[in-house]
Amino acid sequence: MYRTHNCGELRSKDNNIEVTLSGWVQKSRNKGFMIWIDLRDRYGVTQLIFDEKRSSKDLFEKAKSLGREFVIQVKGIVIERASINPNIDTGEIEILVSELTILNESITPPFTIEENTDGGEELRMKYRYLDIRRTSIKEKLIFRHKVSSEIRNYLNNLNFVDVETPYLIKSTPEGARDFVVPSRMSQGEFYALPQSPQTFKQLLMVGGIDRYYQIVKCFRDEDLRADRQPEFTQIDCEMSFVNQEDVLTTFEGLIKHLLKEIKGISIDEFPRMTYDQAMSKYGCDKPDIRFAMELIDLNDVSKHKDFNVFNSSELVIGIRIEKGNTLTRKQIDNYTNWVKRPQVGAKGLIYLRCNDDGTYKSSVDKFFDQDDLKKWADKTKAESGDLVFILSGKIAEVRAQMSALRLEIAENLGLRNSEEFAPLWVTDFPLLEWDKESKQFHAMHHPFTSPKIDELDLLEKSPEKVKANAYDLVLNGNEIGGGSIRIHDKKIQSLMFNHLGFTEKEASQQFGFLMNAFEYGAPPHGGIALGLDRLVALLDGQESIKEYIAFPKNNSGKDIMIDAPSKIDDSQLNELGIKLNKK
Repeated sequence: MYRTHNCGELRSKDNNIEVTLSGWVQKSRNKGFMIWIDLRDRYGVTQLIFDEKRSSKDLFEKAKSLGREFVIQVKGIVIERASINPNIDTGEIEILVSELTILNESITPPFTIEENTDGGEELRMKYRYLDIRRTSIKEKLIFRHKVSSEIRNYLNNLNFVDVETPYLIKSTPEGARDFVVPSRMSQGEFYALPQSPQTFKQLLMVGGIDRYYQIVKCFRDEDLRADRQPEFTQIDCEMSFVNQEDVLTTFEGLIKHLLKEIKGISIDEFPRMTYDQAMSKYGCDKPDIRFAMELIDLNDVSKHKDFNVFNSSELVIGIRIEKGNTLTRKQIDNYTNWVKRPQVGAKGLIYLRCNDDGTYKSSVDKFFDQDDLKKWADKTKAESGDLVFILSGKIAEVRAQMSALRLEIAENLGLRNSEEFAPLWVTDFPLLEWDKESKQFHAMHHPFTSPKIDELDLLEKSPEKVKANAYDLVLNGNEIGGGSIRIHDKKIQSLMFNHLGFTEKEASQQFGFLMNAFEYGAPPHGGIALGLDRLVALLDGQESIKEYIAFPKNNSGKDIMIDAPSKIDDSQLNELGIKLNKK
């Protein structure tokens, strides 16, 4: 028996019992006549003591030889600790060791395996198996497990069935680039790794499974950002005989369940807004509603004077910063420079101070009088002591710029509390969006999304006006899920493919299996996919997903621990019928 107890469970009630523990040496303190060892396992840390008077000479000498991260087994008696450590659960006791077995030695680790580690991110990723020994990383992985378990409990209780779908599938042209896998037995042909199990879960609905879910790996060969992984995990779900309200109610319940069970928080409000409302009020389709600062249209009160910056703009918008008049001119200039960065792209920033004496001060005073400025304040509901920031330009661009500024201000003012949760649904997205480069429509979600049934007649005449029966789940300004009611009629699906630029032959080649299935009594169905990595991080009050993934890739999409991707042997390439152009 390697252990009778773990390193996190012994307490003062266990005094005088003999125990066996196993774990890693975290720290050693040698006072000459006495040695203390902090022994760590997954469950916690227990202090061991070796006493020159009470321990045998051989045992004492053996304890001196222990280095950091040695794997050891000890047997000893639980005794009261002379100096209580209130920072750990086992801080009232220690183990007077009578037997010590070194199970495995360790070379000196490349970084300190403690909370305040001296290892940088790349070094810790290279030795990720060591980083996982750190309490913070271990607890994040355990937290992910708890969230996943609660998700399964919730869905299982609603009669969802966990069904696995294939990882080797057919490459399709929609969405991001596929990761492709060459076939040895069918040389010159390739599988693709799934970007999602979309068509398979729809086929499961045709098969009568009725309610499906899967916590599943998905793959996208996209250009990488700091917090995007080439492989990610989805909570993938589909339901038959449902409308949009059924799906929203079910997964609104899931988020409420997770917040209650994981965080102990009860959420009553779960607001809904249309895509058009979100873009108008917040400038983006994933608004953070933990704070106000809504975008206010100022066109009707700003374009009547000889100020061409406003007059030539499609849209003039302002946001009110409550008590913001305390910002110094230097702070305002910093925000002006911030919006001028290429990442934001604004040409400038106009401010309006609402002074305590009822007067107004603006950066464009020579163009507008006090009556004009009062109208701006009234429109934005700004009061004495408030500050209004104003941007102008093309509608889409200026909304995006103000949305970015809104988040930056909120971050600086401490309005984005990670322990506050504000979920919402965004609905009624455009079905299609026009791509200027390819000069054709693209599906805003995916080509299997159903248009609003009462707008079907517009699909032929004005496809750009058609709304999708689609919805996104947003939490604290992050899109954590998206879904739709699907097309289940072959004629409508063919019409959708036509608008997306597919010829009849191309549609048949790519999606003929799905179209054929629709001819065998496909039920009305819809679903959603939630990003597990992002959801877990947000529930734990974090923005970054990396620490919640056991073995993440770096920002270049590489696994520097196992050195992947890597070249493969010529003999493997020959078996696959692949010839590389070698320079």
